[in-house]
Amino acid sequence: MIFVRRYVIVFTVGVILTALVGARSAATQPQPQDLTPKDYLSDDEADKIRDALTPAERIKLYVAFAEDRLNKFDYELKRTVPERRRSEILNGLLNGYAGCVDDAADQIQVAQDKQMDIRDALKLMDTKEKAFLEALQKYDKDGPDLDDYRDTLEDAIDGTKDAISDTEEAQKTALPAPVRRKPQ
Repeated sequence: MIFVRRYVIVFTVGVILTALVGARSAATQPQPQDLTPKDYLSDDEADKIRDALTPAERIKLYVAFAEDRLNKFDYELKRTVPERRRSEILNGLLNGYAGCVDDAADQIQVAQDKQMDIRDALKLMDTKEKAFLEALQKYDKDGPDLDDYRDTLEDAIDGTKDAISDTEEAQKTALPAPVRRKPQ
């Protein structure tokens, strides 16, 4: 009889420990990438991306966020009284810009996989990215304190060139608009 009670107690403790270990491992599983906010986006920006229903809307948001980062970068370069951590700020803004451009380009593939119409977003992306590339190349030639952010700038230029080529390729293969027929 004592043997049976010990067996029941040991069995119960084993089940409880197994359940606890299983619950803990399930709680520590990594989140899917689409649900976790990017570290270069603010909470409001991440919410806007999450709330966007289509890849075209997300592309437009990412392009706007990239433009914002580039404008802030330009502002920081032109400040007469630079911040104490200026190099860190400039590199962070360029990294954020590059992340936004890369994510916008990733949304092109998402839209193509879902066979969605993103032609308007591609036009916007094409014109904006060409302007972005021109500005980045200007900084690469004669930007103040270039040595502080040269590597990050080169990465941003490469990312922009890649996004431009992705955009141009997508424009060639973009699905035509659906033909609306008049009811008879």
